[in-house]
Amino acid sequence: MSNVFRKKSISKMLEESSNSQLKRSLGAFDLTLLGIGMTIGTGIFVLTGIVAATHAGPAISLSFVLAGIACALTAFCYAEFASTVPISGSVYTYSYATIGELVAFIIGWDLMLEYLLAVSAVASGWSAYFQSLIGGFGIHLPAAITSTPGGGSKGIVDLPAVLIVLIITALLSKGIKESARVNNIMVIVKLAVIILFIIAGAKYVKPANWHPFMPFGFHGIVTGAATVFFAFIGFDAVATAAEEVRKPKRDLPIGIISALTVCTILYIAVSQILTGMVPYTKLNLSNPVSFALQYVGQDWLAGIISVGAIIGITTVLLVSLFGQVRISYSMSKDGLLPKTFSKVHPKFQTPFKNTWMTGIVAALIGGFVNIGTLAELINMGTLLAFTLVSLSILILRKRHSELKRGFRVPFVPVFPIVSAGLCIYLILNLSKVTWIACGIWIVIGLFVYFSYSKNHSKLNGSVYEEQNFVQK
Repeated sequence: MSNVFRKKSISKMLEESSNSQLKRSLGAFDLTLLGIGMTIGTGIFVLTGIVAATHAGPAISLSFVLAGIACALTAFCYAEFASTVPISGSVYTYSYATIGELVAFIIGWDLMLEYLLAVSAVASGWSAYFQSLIGGFGIHLPAAITSTPGGGSKGIVDLPAVLIVLIITALLSKGIKESARVNNIMVIVKLAVIILFIIAGAKYVKPANWHPFMPFGFHGIVTGAATVFFAFIGFDAVATAAEEVRKPKRDLPIGIISALTVCTILYIAVSQILTGMVPYTKLNLSNPVSFALQYVGQDWLAGIISVGAIIGITTVLLVSLFGQVRISYSMSKDGLLPKTFSKVHPKFQTPFKNTWMTGIVAALIGGFVNIGTLAELINMGTLLAFTLVSLSILILRKRHSELKRGFRVPFVPVFPIVSAGLCIYLILNLSKVTWIACGIWIVIGLFVYFSYSKNHSKLNGSVYEEQNFVQK
């Protein structure tokens, strides 16, 4: 059993990274927009209204502040790890180097589900906005091909959700440089649309709508913070791109911290203006931002916002799928998943087969499964990952103080401990259904680990190989 806690040598990781077949073409600007592309989407165009109406009221801005503080502390930990161990895999890789193989596998397994569900859930949201947009031009698709089966609907398949995932899959499979270029353009357009909403919406704010400010009490703010954590997964995706960054030790910390700062400011501003424009009780719908503009008679601007929402959600799809593929790619390189997941296409220099396998599964889930409460697993996975990163940085400091760092977490051990504590506190505020679903997924993961991964791990070699791979 002691083998399940074996650790991978950081020096070996760095050696493997330097020989990576993936193409290094990303800079700090690309990484910042990659993080914003993943973070600003469903959270700002959907969650702001739902969380305000059901959990926090106008105090949703405080939910974003609380979530932002927890994320900022964790982002510091991510930044130090990414600048010290610039390797694909994010928290999976960091856990493998500091805590051990079994914990690394479980968090990697957890992140795979988190990203996969994120792709499928966001694809469903994209489909809803797309149908709303074309409906404005009098185009209405048949119900049979625009919604998932069950739940009283007449749907057979959500075809728009399936198609958008397959389009994104095709783009990602052709190369990270091309994908990053498309992402950068869409993110800039998305930011322009959001800033337009903030400027235009500020004119229609009525302070009376902010009263009562905390209708659900402090517990509602905390529950809201736990719910909107889905909106802050972006900088984890930035860390997964480590092996495709030109200067990872410098650019990864810049990308992580810059993306989080921009996104948190925008979340707070949009949520405050949104609840000032419309009474929070009216915001429990899937398009609260465009609804708010319609509510104040700005229909033309609502149409522009809908286009921005579609573009914004598309970037979330792109980065979510990218993150999932890079996690499974890293696990496969270490032998914990079949080799096919880490095969790199000789021409495109991407995990081509992995990208298509993941994209097809995500498309099928988005097209045929009503995700419902399973989407909350995204929050559970994010919070578990953030907790492990925060604790792992303490181990990294103690065991590997000699490593060169492009960024250092300030006030260690206080910041990492507070970060882990906040994440655990938010985990405890998630629903029992989420806990049960997460437990089932982990049990399945343990079966996979002990039946396949443990025996196929690259650390499961001779004593000589162990000495080359393991650093106790």
